[in-house]
Amino acid sequence: MNHPEPRLDGLRQHLQWAIELEHATLPPYLCALYSLDPSRNPEAVQVVGSVFVEEMIHLALTANLLNAVGGHPRLDTPRMLPRYPRRLPHGDRSLELSLVPFGAEALEMFLRLERPAPPGAPAEGDNFDTIGQFYGAIEDGLRRLCVELGERKVFSGDPARQVTAGPFRHSGGRLAAVTDLDSALAALEEIVEQGEGTARGEVWDGDQDIFHPDRDEVAHYYRFQELKMGRRYRRGDTPQSGPTGETLSVDLDGVYSMRRNPRLADHAPGSPIRTAQEDFNHTYCAVLRLLEQAFNGSPEMLGVATGTMYALKAQAQGLFEMSDGEGTTAGPTFEYVPPESRAASRRIVVLPDGPYVVHGRIPLRRKRKIVSAENAALTWETGDAIATGDTYVLCRCGRSGSKPFCDGTHAVIGFDGTETADVRSYEELQHVHDGVGISAQRVGELCIHAAFCLGRTRPIAAMLADSADSDVRSNIMGRIDHCPSGSYSYALHRGGEPIEADLPQAVSVLAEENGLASALWVTGDVPVVRADGQPLQTRNRMTLCRCGHSANKPLCDGTHREIDFRDEHAGEVRAEAAPG
Repeated sequence: MNHPEPRLDGLRQHLQWAIELEHATLPPYLCALYSLDPSRNPEAVQVVGSVFVEEMIHLALTANLLNAVGGHPRLDTPRMLPRYPRRLPHGDRSLELSLVPFGAEALEMFLRLERPAPPGAPAEGDNFDTIGQFYGAIEDGLRRLCVELGERKVFSGDPARQVTAGPFRHSGGRLAAVTDLDSALAALEEIVEQGEGTARGEVWDGDQDIFHPDRDEVAHYYRFQELKMGRRYRRGDTPQSGPTGETLSVDLDGVYSMRRNPRLADHAPGSPIRTAQEDFNHTYCAVLRLLEQAFNGSPEMLGVATGTMYALKAQAQGLFEMSDGEGTTAGPTFEYVPPESRAASRRIVVLPDGPYVVHGRIPLRRKRKIVSAENAALTWETGDAIATGDTYVLCRCGRSGSKPFCDGTHAVIGFDGTETADVRSYEELQHVHDGVGISAQRVGELCIHAAFCLGRTRPIAAMLADSADSDVRSNIMGRIDHCPSGSYSYALHRGGEPIEADLPQAVSVLAEENGLASALWVTGDVPVVRADGQPLQTRNRMTLCRCGHSANKPLCDGTHREIDFRDEHAGEVRAEAAPG
């Protein structure tokens, strides 16, 4: 008998192709979704958003299938993001995928993409006409190998690598583990029926419509038919009858006129549009990296990837508000960023009513405040590093179930992230207090009440009177060095050069006494850009709010102490799917 590995390798190759196929649909769907004004096209947003979420489920199911047969899913690779327009991987060469706004062209592309296989169409493992034929070939291969090699030999993957979740907010679909032939066939059926309809030639996909519980959900192909025809399917309708139910309104004037297939090369390096497109691409590649991690032994990273996709949405909306000067708006380019390029340009960007996007492979770690028996602040203890990608997204609303990372909960709870922090410089806001051999400056608006300025018996302001004593002066300097927000700083004399501790570029997740969760401590002169595009003054020390309740957003003002903010409260509200 032939050695089984080559045949299993062929199956694994086809399942990797399935991952690439499912991913190829995501950028076009996202462009159409993000181009819709949700206030003017709520029904279209529901339809396209639900299809996108189900395609994400299909992507994860194909990864589960590949893991189940001993493979290793790959997503963070240039193969995932060839230049648009592009062909569908290993499929109908006449079908071209483009990045276009929602409209007639997008709908026709989606209908071609989701077209059901005709009755009796043969399974095709390569150069297939329909996606259903491709998955039919995978099903045939699984069945044949199970007969030839035995089910246990085929399904030899580690069950711990399976990713499960659901039901999802935007879909009735579920993400189930694949461990044997029956569960593999169920996963394939879920993928095909959600896209093309049931095997009986019906328009329904077998799930309940999550937005309209009184009716069944139609497959992707027929959802796009509803948008094209302006009418919904109802019970009794068939593919031949078309939709005969209630009207479905689409306002084409409520669509951003995005340039077709935009590219970075369309705009000069350093221009606002190109910079925004580059930021989007960094974040999208971060999503690919997180998904690859989730599918290769770290299933918990799926929630982090989900939160990062909410950052993508905000970045895309920012692009749609930029005119490219040709009667159209800018748009995302979905171009691959090599890992070696992702560490450039370290900075933190605050998203409107959303999270912090951290660019440039800035180390993330934990720090815990050490206090005396009398609860006096003594120092900070550096804890474990937290694994991240080159770009990562941190929670700002305080309610993520994946703290410190964002998981999209801000969009569920309607987080108001309006920024009120004064953008004037430290020098404009400071109050100066002189001592002997030391001049202390303080900006009260930056204080997070970490209490290093209090001392064991008296505050720094009182200690300055005794600063002729070098021990007292040294104590003052040490306490100011430990102030995380930089509210206090010092020089050797009034107007002198401020003396700062030599802090690395890093983001630290702070914890204070008695398990209290505190701010994000940004050190090492990392630039922070507000959601309105204004930069905050770059400083050696800065503290960002992560409880969501600061009155000085995006900076921390110590409110976490008043509300007893704790990390274990995460997840009271969860966003369980990518944004719609």
